[in-house]
Amino acid sequence: MITCIAIDDEPKALEVIERYCKKTSLVDLKASFREPVKAIEFLNREKVDLIFLDINMPDISGMQLVQTLSPRPMIIFTTAYSHYAVESYDLNALDYLLKPITFERFLAAINKAAGTLPSKNLMSNEDDPTVFIKSGPQTYQVKVADILYLEKDGNYITVHLKGKNILIRENMGDIFDLVPAPDFLRVHKSFVVAIKHIAMIEVHQLVINGEKIPIGSTYRETLRERLRLK
Repeated sequence: MITCIAIDDEPKALEVIERYCKKTSLVDLKASFREPVKAIEFLNREKVDLIFLDINMPDISGMQLVQTLSPRPMIIFTTAYSHYAVESYDLNALDYLLKPITFERFLAAINKAAGTLPSKNLMSNEDDPTVFIKSGPQTYQVKVADILYLEKDGNYITVHLKGKNILIRENMGDIFDLVPAPDFLRVHKSFVVAIKHIAMIEVHQLVINGEKIPIGSTYRETLRERLRLK
């Protein structure tokens, strides 16, 4: 799960980010700040993966705040002004969200962030990486290349592999601690798929190993962006 904070001097803008964070299990919003100085004090004590950061703020701008941070978390700028875009990318910002921010665009940015974080469970082997998957008292070492997709059902997730399935008790929001985010994509609230195994894509579904998997409406734009579909 991606840990994050939000910094914006506008209460309504913060409320939007807070509401959107609650709608997805991919992020854990640790705190929100209207005063940038208090946010800096928090960051000196706590480490987060990501900051949602407004640009126009009193005392110190979002651009200036970024330059004070070391080490620097991922940054997603949130602003009503498009002319800051070039400068934000000069600071290696992950994304740039124009207000009013839609949930679909927010989710696309979050998935981009998830794609940059390495799996905490990944064993280093460049040619044939593996992950350890715990199922009850047993733990399996599984080749990442053999994972087709993951399907949530209640409190459990089924890991669909080539030749067998493994049932695990896991939260969907923590799934990218289990599998490497750059190789997998969430396409529905109940499905995460291995990108390399996608055989065909339609508007509302895709096919992996002959199985039809639904594409949720809030995930379509992210899928198009990740796969560079026109």
